Amino acid sequence: MKKILVATEKPFAAIAVNGIKEVVGLAGLELALLEKYTSREQLLQAVADCDAMIIRSDQIDDEVFAAASNLKIVVRAGAGYDNVDLEAATRRGIVVMNTPGQNANAVAELVLGLLVFGYRNFYDGSSGKELQGKKLGLLAFGNVGRNVARIARGFGMEICAYDPFCPSDVMEAVGVQPVSGQEDLFATCDIVSLHIPATPETVKSIHYDLIMKMKPGAVLINTARKEVVDEEGLLRAMNERHDLKYLTDVKPATHNAFTEQCTGRYFATPKKMGAQTLEANTNAGIAAARQIVAFFQDGCTRFQVNK
Repeated sequence: MKKILVATEKPFAAIAVNGIKEVVGLAGLELALLEKYTSREQLLQAVADCDAMIIRSDQIDDEVFAAASNLKIVVRAGAGYDNVDLEAATRRGIVVMNTPGQNANAVAELVLGLLVFGYRNFYDGSSGKELQGKKLGLLAFGNVGRNVARIARGFGMEICAYDPFCPSDVMEAVGVQPVSGQEDLFATCDIVSLHIPATPETVKSIHYDLIMKMKPGAVLINTARKEVVDEEGLLRAMNERHDLKYLTDVKPATHNAFTEQCTGRYFATPKKMGAQTLEANTNAGIAAARQIVAFFQDGCTRFQVNK
């Protein structure tokens, strides 16, 4: 009997665990739980006899793969997978998947929540601004970006997007105006929301020169990855442009500097919270279990990220 290990330093909600158990049980597979583990050794011992793993933000590297001689597949319950060493997994013939789209609505709702919070001056009692009529620019138009656009339409916002991998007609079909490039997005929008992954091409791609092109009173919002923003460049721009705001749920390494130097124009959540809803937590966990079952039963690798 194949064994699936759920290894989560930060556990799934109980309803998600119950859903995973049901999916795994109906498929005739064995389930093991390693929740709230406190040492690397606990993880290495737990993976020794598992055939599959479901993880969240847990760090899975070659040391873990080396300790898991039976491991065939790892599914990261969520969209991002930079916590998994893809090169090491590929070298050892291990399939790595994510669960795209399962957290998308949760992240999108957070984007609009942060925007209302920022536009109302963090509810400090002063007069803020409304989102209606503002021009929102989406940098990438994947699952999260599309959900942000859907919700933003309800606020009466004008929506633009730049995504070199998404055809213009796909954007236009849902009332989103495609723009010609990243610089155009930053120069013409009142708000720019980042939805790009952290890759060699995108790391620190949101830099000083780009940020300085933003409109007066513009807001930059990041619910993607902190690595895509050049923090030094952003801080420099915000010190030169006191009209800019930065809202994020991926706290910068230089958080204290932003807090001290950008009072009233900067906000970061205590931890990454985009997917921190009961619904997203449950959806991603159950999706991960279903993908593992499909992999073992039918060889399905639809969501593999290390091809």
